[in-house]
Amino acid sequence: MTSFTKRRAGLIALAATAVAGSLVLAGCSGSSPSTGSTGGATITLGTTDSIVALDPAGSYDNGSFAVQTQVFGFLFDTPYNSPDVKPSLAESGSFINPTTFEVKLKPNLTFANGDPLNAASVKFTFDRQQAIGASGADGGNGPSSLLANLDKTTVVDDTTVDFHLKVANDQTFEQVLSSPVGPIVDQKVFSPTALTTDDAIVAANAFEGQYTIKSYKVNQLVDYVKNAGYVGVLPPAANAEVVVKYYKNSSNLKLDVESGNIDAAYRSLSAQDIADLKTATDKVTVTTGPGGEIRYLVFNFKTQPFGTGTSTPDPAKALAVRQAVADVINRQALSDLYKGTYTPLYSYVPNGLTGANTALKSLYGDGNGGPSLDKAKAVLTAAGITSPVALDITYNSDHYGPQSGDEYGLLKSQLEASGLFTVNLNGVENVTFSKQAPNDGYPLFQRGWFPDYSDADNYLAPFFPQGGFLHNHYDNPAVDKLISQETGETDAAKRAAEIGQIQDLVAKDLDTIPLLQGAQVIVTGKSVTGAVLDASFKFRYATLTK
Repeated sequence: MTSFTKRRAGLIALAATAVAGSLVLAGCSGSSPSTGSTGGATITLGTTDSIVALDPAGSYDNGSFAVQTQVFGFLFDTPYNSPDVKPSLAESGSFINPTTFEVKLKPNLTFANGDPLNAASVKFTFDRQQAIGASGADGGNGPSSLLANLDKTTVVDDTTVDFHLKVANDQTFEQVLSSPVGPIVDQKVFSPTALTTDDAIVAANAFEGQYTIKSYKVNQLVDYVKNAGYVGVLPPAANAEVVVKYYKNSSNLKLDVESGNIDAAYRSLSAQDIADLKTATDKVTVTTGPGGEIRYLVFNFKTQPFGTGTSTPDPAKALAVRQAVADVINRQALSDLYKGTYTPLYSYVPNGLTGANTALKSLYGDGNGGPSLDKAKAVLTAAGITSPVALDITYNSDHYGPQSGDEYGLLKSQLEASGLFTVNLNGVENVTFSKQAPNDGYPLFQRGWFPDYSDADNYLAPFFPQGGFLHNHYDNPAVDKLISQETGETDAAKRAAEIGQIQDLVAKDLDTIPLLQGAQVIVTGKSVTGAVLDASFKFRYATLTK
């Protein structure tokens, strides 16, 4: 997951009718959540993730959403050990006509501070997401384009709200309401047109999730306490308090969980750290769950070699460069670097989701997933490129785990060993990266994606219509049209075929190169139980007990 400002640009004119069944990645790992009495011991968890903003309109990254998941309420949410969303703050939701999704709220809802949570709150939440996204007040870091299919939100009565959609019968919409764009916010606390600061949100106690925040120091420590007034679809928290500590160094995180200085470590330990901890069975437990996370390399069509904004623009040569890079990359070697915690990925939708294929596997390299130097040479020669191509590649040094530097160092070695490329490699911290990447700051750059919900559409619609959140100037109207069609397709087989066609088209254009698919991992001390890693792809602290 990460920031973007357009999700389905141009879909107004591409409306497709019908009702699509929810396509999900099933599976879970970990203990069943406790529904008994609250444990008295405070649980301390460590992470190397970082927070961009508590305001749901100003962030679209895993670190921020990890906090928002605990403290904000959603109209729809995902029960434990299930990939399917259910009404949470909502009592029900249904299409009353093909383009109107009506939600009825539970009665007498309030925020933790006592402010009313009603239909006006819901309208305010989604109106401000759209307004802030449209104005750019989110700094390019908000999730508003998840609402590209939303025309407007209207209040019917105090507990009834209607969402008027552009694409009929959008069966991903309930999932969207459970995603990073969905946390319901307090109109007495949040600005309708600008981002609200972390401190103001915490001071106002403007929460309605399983927890409220007792104390907060951004990217240092967050102290969560159980919200006795939580009324969503999940059980109340099984613990009274969770303290999350933020680490710059994953080695320190590993040492602290192994020594018992913290109770749990979640995102992101190195593959070697995880392998080492698996042998320390007397001290910790390593739990894995289904992973929708992917890693990929992005090309900026404006600033990449021979891009539209360079001194030598040439679309054919630019495509040849992308193709040759794809021919040279050795994904298995990258997977080996991660000791199998990430596996090779050959298309845009990860393995396990309906409609996923391996479009890049046959198109590039040796046709079987391996690299091919001869093929790379041939494609560059055919385009009239005879000198080594200079590539500027930037990776995020502190956001996608401690081995990003190793991963991109290996990628640089693969590209330069071909003799076809020279690589200038730069590592940039997330604070800078998140500002520069969406604003033509990097010709080629690393991205990772942690899904909003478990449907193939979430790996397509955010990325490709007019460059999506990547802001990389990619634009293929045929892809846009197919994305619009699959969103509202009633026939499951036809929808899967359309998802496959999208992957095939993008694989030929190569605006990004998928590299790896990962799993979820949590390491807990022996006294901690209840960790649930499921296909919701949300890690909720409320199941942990000590």
